[in-house]
Amino acid sequence: MKTVLITGTSKGIGLETAFAFGRAGYKVFATMRNPENASVFKQKIKEESLDITISKMDVDSDSSVKQCTDALLDQHGAIDVLVNNAGIERHGAIEEMSMDDFQAIMNTNYLGVIRCTKAMLPQMRKNKKGCIINIASVSGHIANSPLGGYAASKHALEAISEALAQEVKPFNIKVAIVEPGIINTQMASDIAVDGQSIYPHSKRFAGLFAASLQTPTPPTLVAEKILEVAESNSWKLRHPVGPDAEPFILWRASMTDEQWVDWNACSDEEWYMAVEQDFGLNARPMEHQAKH
Repeated sequence: MKTVLITGTSKGIGLETAFAFGRAGYKVFATMRNPENASVFKQKIKEESLDITISKMDVDSDSSVKQCTDALLDQHGAIDVLVNNAGIERHGAIEEMSMDDFQAIMNTNYLGVIRCTKAMLPQMRKNKKGCIINIASVSGHIANSPLGGYAASKHALEAISEALAQEVKPFNIKVAIVEPGIINTQMASDIAVDGQSIYPHSKRFAGLFAASLQTPTPPTLVAEKILEVAESNSWKLRHPVGPDAEPFILWRASMTDEQWVDWNACSDEEWYMAVEQDFGLNARPMEHQAKH
């Protein structure tokens, strides 16, 4: 039986990924910071008779990652697939975000992946097989306010994944990057407006996300892609997922850097009109407040 270790499984993409692998017959090690809060998850595992074990692991902590992975490897030998999914989002203008927020994002989204990867690599390398799937984002290609700090962490993740793929392919270890677009998760719903910023971008993006989520893309779509990547013989590195992911990446690539800066720096009215013209979305926040 194949084994998979998945980080950040308390909700959203990580939770659905644990179910996808469990239903596909894998022995799943689902990790999260607070397993005591996973009663609904545990109930569903029982109902479906899935081979899913929930373990406590905080990817921000060297000792927590070591303790959890050492115990799993001691008990079960090899892990075939590692899914680095744990991630957090903080948003705001760069001037206004705290240094604590910047550090938290990088510690989870970038260093957390490195901690877990380093813990798994020795046994994968020794066994000459393995698959590491890192959950990045369209924000790994596109940097814009108010997601500058988040995008920086995902750009870093893209870069380290690309370098890692080069190092471990000779040992028959596959590395893949999954890049979701706007997915219907709590994280996407939390691009909220605080009303205090002197910069307009948080308010604009709250409207854009709300408009996009009117026709939501479920996290199960990403989970299915992650399972497909793990099962595939392809060595393809990057996998955009969701109806808007590839279009967003191509749209950004079609502009010069200067055009991109101008697009994000224009007045509110120009920006809302451009979003309507480019994507057919009405991102004006009041429209969505009226609908709910």
